Amino acid sequence: MRALPAVTGRDDFDALVVRTDYHDDQAWQDVAAALMQPWGDRQYEAHVHFIDDPAWAGATVDEVLTAVCGDDNLAVVFLADRTTMQTESHALLAVTTLTREECVGDEGYEQLTEFGRDFRTIPAGVHDVHANLSIGNLGFEEYAAWAHDDPEGTYRSF
Repeated sequence: MRALPAVTGRDDFDALVVRTDYHDDQAWQDVAAALMQPWGDRQYEAHVHFIDDPAWAGATVDEVLTAVCGDDNLAVVFLADRTTMQTESHALLAVTTLTREECVGDEGYEQLTEFGRDFRTIPAGVHDVHANLSIGNLGFEEYAAWAHDDPEGTYRSF
């Protein structure tokens, strides 16, 4: 496993989006623009910390998780991977940063990851997920279940 650059300068209120696919710059620009749109019922301002550095090209989920593990205020990281760039919805991969060791027993981790440690979300959903996980309003497993119930396996936002 390779070492990735440290993630610095992320405000706790910023969703962390890591670009891991560098095959289509226009698709990336479309994803980034969608992520910066106001969101939610009150049209909240989007707060996103982008990692757009070719050093992250092809990074695996495990490599990204290792790189961000020092951020205690980060519950989820979003990857703009090949699938994100190639699908019309530009659904990002949402990955929980919680480890088995951080959960209360094995049962807690199994509940958290009942539908896996990741799921897809449309760009508008990134903000729902990040905000609600940050304040403990909803759990990762709830979003993963909603994505699981979607015909395309994608969380669509409220």
